[in-house]
Amino acid sequence: MGSLLRSEEMYLCQLFLQSEDAYNCISELGELGLTQFRDVNPNVNAFQRKFVNEVRRCDEMERKLRFLEKEIKRDDIPVLDVGDNPEAPQPREMIDLEVTFEKLENELKEVNNNAEALKKTFLELSELKHILKKTQQFFDQV
Repeated sequence: MGSLLRSEEMYLCQLFLQSEDAYNCISELGELGLTQFRDVNPNVNAFQRKFVNEVRRCDEMERKLRFLEKEIKRDDIPVLDVGDNPEAPQPREMIDLEVTFEKLENELKEVNNNAEALKKTFLELSELKHILKKTQQFFDQV
């Protein structure tokens, strides 16, 4: 795998792809890691672009993955390093991944909320226990 350094020879190309094949072509180029994309329509509004919804979905899935990764690191859970980046999933698989990430995020948020509520309850009960001990000592002395 090469790198995009200034000293390396580069070529400027413009690709015209059919909509049906665009995803597969772009994912192959991205997996090579030798491609840099440039916006040829910088004056077009973001809402008028063709693949805005797909990009937003990917951004949202990336956000969920970062959240999951942060929680995994916070709890010191070992993660198996597979080395290379996996291949880009097909559009059909993206829907399944999106549902899975949503489910994991919701479950983890619920677990975090429950853990926080349990800690709060534990602290309150510990406080009450110490108060009861002190009052018992007081009444024993009297």
